[in-house]
Amino acid sequence: MIVAGGSGTRMQSIVPKQFLLLSGKPVLMHTIEAFYKAVPDAEIITVIPAEHVGLWAGLCNDKAFTIKHTMVPGGEKRTDSVKNGLALVGNEGVVAIHDAVRPLISTDVILRWFDTAEKHGTAIPVIPLKDSVRKLHQNTSHNEDRSFLRAVQTPQCFQCRLIKEAFAQAPAGEYTDDASVAEACGHTIVITEGHEENIKITSPADMLIAEALLKNRNPL
Repeated sequence: MIVAGGSGTRMQSIVPKQFLLLSGKPVLMHTIEAFYKAVPDAEIITVIPAEHVGLWAGLCNDKAFTIKHTMVPGGEKRTDSVKNGLALVGNEGVVAIHDAVRPLISTDVILRWFDTAEKHGTAIPVIPLKDSVRKLHQNTSHNEDRSFLRAVQTPQCFQCRLIKEAFAQAPAGEYTDDASVAEACGHTIVITEGHEENIKITSPADMLIAEALLKNRNPL
């Protein structure tokens, strides 16, 4: 099963970034197609901002998009949106919670992360940091050893029962991702090797990079 979750961050645009056109069709369509290609029999649940459900339905009609998926209105926070999606997920199997604006995810890594979560309960993709990092403290900062740090990607994969119970039982607080929710409930998070092309589209520059990567994958 798959929950393709939207992100709370948006470009400076009237249209949320998951609906912007990438190589002629909305970013979210590329994302759904990637999961459908990897796991054709999976249930795909798209969490859409409530005010844009009609927009997405119209885009699907305009682009003759026929991959079956269930639309669920999002919530005020990311965790609320994920809860809304998980409400439609059963207790058995594995669920992948993915940012709608990571359209370049590949089949082999999806299957690898699903398999890891099935065996170990959790699986989240991470990649090494390339830039030096500094930790801010009041009016100063200090260098952090980046060899001990990783950037976290999605999809974050979990055994369904584990993550549903975690979201139901997690202490109140701000969680930046789904692994943090599971961790707050005492679960060990298994990290797996991520993929550099699995970029998150958060700015116009990211759209240009995504266009270039897609053209490289599908040359004329």
